[in-house]
Amino acid sequence: MGVYPYFIPLHGSEGTEVEIAGKRLIMIGSNNYLGLTHHPKVREAAQAAIRQYGTSCSGSRFLNGTLELHEQLERRLAAFMGQEAALCMSTGFQTNLGAISAIAGKDDIILCDRENHASIIDGCRLSFADVRKFRHNDVADLEGHLQRGHAQNRGMLIVVDGLFSMMGDLAPLQEIRALADRYGARLMVDEAHSIGVLGTNGRGAAEHCGIHPDLVMGTFSKSFASLGGFIAGPANVIHFMRHHARALIFSASITPASAAAALASLELIETRPDMRRRVLQVAHRVRTGLAEIGYQTAGTLASPIVPVVVGDQVRMLTLWRTLFDCGLFTNAVTQPAVPMGQDLIRTSYIASHTDAQIDQVLERFAEAGRRLGIIKDDRSAGNPASQAAGR
Repeated sequence: MGVYPYFIPLHGSEGTEVEIAGKRLIMIGSNNYLGLTHHPKVREAAQAAIRQYGTSCSGSRFLNGTLELHEQLERRLAAFMGQEAALCMSTGFQTNLGAISAIAGKDDIILCDRENHASIIDGCRLSFADVRKFRHNDVADLEGHLQRGHAQNRGMLIVVDGLFSMMGDLAPLQEIRALADRYGARLMVDEAHSIGVLGTNGRGAAEHCGIHPDLVMGTFSKSFASLGGFIAGPANVIHFMRHHARALIFSASITPASAAAALASLELIETRPDMRRRVLQVAHRVRTGLAEIGYQTAGTLASPIVPVVVGDQVRMLTLWRTLFDCGLFTNAVTQPAVPMGQDLIRTSYIASHTDAQIDQVLERFAEAGRRLGIIKDDRSAGNPASQAAGR
């Protein structure tokens, strides 16, 4: 069909725009939520780290690959997240893999949301624990599992995404925290897509919801404009992971440039709250505009992720291709990332998107929708979003 939306090589990037085969597209498929990948302070920090340490540590944290830079980053992250200690690993995927498989033993139960990220699912699989999946964001179903585990006097760990990356919805963390306390379970929250964006201080979905997890996981590949991940929690638990997390012990450590970029990004997250306000403002404008045009969107208002639900796989892929031809880089999402019948175009926004770029995004969505018959002309003509897009 000539519609293959994956592994598309970028020939250049300026953050909010990319070049592909000589054509410039507006990037609305990136997780660079705060726009820090091209921030001068982040780039300068990465370059300075290369000058001091070289390009690689060439070894694992366990042996020769620990830099003072890594430990400085871990101390800063622990303080930022309000936890006793933190541990950095080479990718976000490895962080969930290493942390979950290290701490959950054969007599324990892991309670896992069915729509958790693949790294959480695989971390559960690698553990020797009894893994029980509960229906997505269904606290009644979760409580049933907790009651049975409590009656058996089993150790229990609840693991959830704070902000789910495909549908853009929040976990009901207040209710989950209350259930964990009631039944003596521990709570781990994956803040990959919410850290830097949500919460008064940018600490993520848990702060946004007013709760404190026992363990919190984050990545550097989104708001932190780098590569890697971290787990933060009680000092004795983090110390245990340092000696039992195989994904840490048997992997090369985060490169000096990546660690320095994450540190510089953390400083900006702490001192520039306007960035997270801006990205949520941009996403809200797009979500409102797309709905006025006639698209079905999903997710929470407090999110930089705006999924456009199409439902039919072929129709979704055709829309992706049409948007691409119209100059928009989006993400085509189908099974297993979303349930059957929930095929969607995943769009996500950056604090450095300009108002003029968002005008074009809405205009091009309207054009693509009319071209494919997904929306009607009378719904897009004359509405505020379309008029703004036509300026």
